[in-house]
Amino acid sequence: MRARDDMTFPTAEYERRLNDLRARMEKRQLDAVVITDPENLMYLTDYQTTGYSFFQALVVPLDDEPVMITRAMEESNAIARTWVERTRPYPDTGDAIQELVLTLKQAGLGTKRVGYERNSYFFPAYQQDRVHTSFQHGVLMDCFGIVEEGRATKSDAEIEVMRKAAHAAEAGMAAGLEAAVPGNTENDVAAAISAAMFRAGGEFPSVMPYVASGPRSMIGHATWEGREIKPGEHVFLEVGGCYRRYHAALMRTAVNGDLTDSMYEAQERMKLALSELKSLMGPGMTVSDADSVVRRIITDNTVGARLVTRSGYSIGIAFPPSWDEGYILSLNPGDFTALEPGMTFHVIPWMWGVDGDKTVGISDTIRITENGCESFFTLDEDFTVHEGRGDATLAPPGAVIPGGAVQQEPNDATEVPE
Repeated sequence: MRARDDMTFPTAEYERRLNDLRARMEKRQLDAVVITDPENLMYLTDYQTTGYSFFQALVVPLDDEPVMITRAMEESNAIARTWVERTRPYPDTGDAIQELVLTLKQAGLGTKRVGYERNSYFFPAYQQDRVHTSFQHGVLMDCFGIVEEGRATKSDAEIEVMRKAAHAAEAGMAAGLEAAVPGNTENDVAAAISAAMFRAGGEFPSVMPYVASGPRSMIGHATWEGREIKPGEHVFLEVGGCYRRYHAALMRTAVNGDLTDSMYEAQERMKLALSELKSLMGPGMTVSDADSVVRRIITDNTVGARLVTRSGYSIGIAFPPSWDEGYILSLNPGDFTALEPGMTFHVIPWMWGVDGDKTVGISDTIRITENGCESFFTLDEDFTVHEGRGDATLAPPGAVIPGGAVQQEPNDATEVPE
């Protein structure tokens, strides 16, 4: 392992992670593991690239130096970003799986028990089939979750990185709420969020902001599509900030015009769910019990809304297409996993179908502490109410609209490029 001082964490943090992984390997009687999940590669080595659609793997023997297999173009990321000393690049015209099998055999692992991540998004079945065909004298074992077991709880150093992600998310959300007014488009709101996040030190998140206005809020995972926000409409926002691939996320809602009784009840239900959960959430509480607290409070409403999903999920390292670690742990009924200090969750007591046609949300990213839990955010949970916007007209041409957009002069002429 190369010692260096320019990685996300000190070298000692990566040594601990690698040693913990090898202890789990020994417990499972594995002589080596092949790690292909981008988040797990980042966790173990600090390796990251947007080129993860090409095959990449870290071969970790129980008692020898790890080897990184990458596309030749991506080898520079291993050299420039990580502690890894041994690399095996393959050209675009090469055979990545052949390179993997050859690496295993040359490392003396051709007849050994080797674990691989069967559930990895970027190690597809056709590639796994080829490994099984070529690795005939050894034993291949599914070891999915062997790295995630370490990722489930975050170290103090990881928590500090997540705080920076939360800072970016909060800056983006504040800008988005300000921009979510009639006359702006959903694109204007998304632009305001993104600019604020990046200026606050954030990096590209695994999912860009969710921005859905009016009736579009009833579409699951809807994001901006250029729709103009109308007077009296609400805007549902969900923002995930990112720093060094670690994420923290939150939902908020903007209301243009008066806050109706239904919307007020929805706001108070979600705030109560978060407050009640945070008063109880801590080490020893089960995942199922945490879900029950949120689900019971959200279900008890008179505005026709439902909680149609899990009530939360683990959050941390992520690459597109998702910012959550729900495959590690989700707040769902029937899961009796006990919470531990260092676990981090995006808790989502959102409400789908208020008055039959509105989705609203207030959420929080929470870490479990030794004695309870705490939020990563300080942003007000109440809906942002833009008073007087229930029947407001567009801003006059040329005026700056909150969020930085400019109302354009009407132009009936068609400009033809020369």
